[in-house]
Amino acid sequence: MAENEAGEESADSNGRGFLSRPSTRLGWWSVGLTAAFVLLSAVNAAVFMHLSEDVPWRRTVLPFYGIAMMSCGLAAGIAALIAVMRRHERSWLVWLPILAGLFVVTFVFGEFLAPH
Repeated sequence: MAENEAGEESADSNGRGFLSRPSTRLGWWSVGLTAAFVLLSAVNAAVFMHLSEDVPWRRTVLPFYGIAMMSCGLAAGIAALIAVMRRHERSWLVWLPILAGLFVVTFVFGEFLAPH
């Protein structure tokens, strides 16, 4: 383990620094949920947005798909906030899901405040 001049271990050497991997289970959950959110968003943009309106199952499946996609992003953001605040997680992979959660909250508030 790396020690600084005072003989104390540095934050990066014990796996709790900004450039390290997540060290808590909640941190890994937030990373996994963010990966699911990004994957579902990519499938939505690449496949579902290019479907024609006359596909019979589109009106049934897409609302549930969108809710599942947004739920993954929101859950990732909440899990990341809890990991950062209560478990003192400092990995950049845990700070990144907070952006996904903020995106979902902003999107949902925008839909309620300015419906189309």
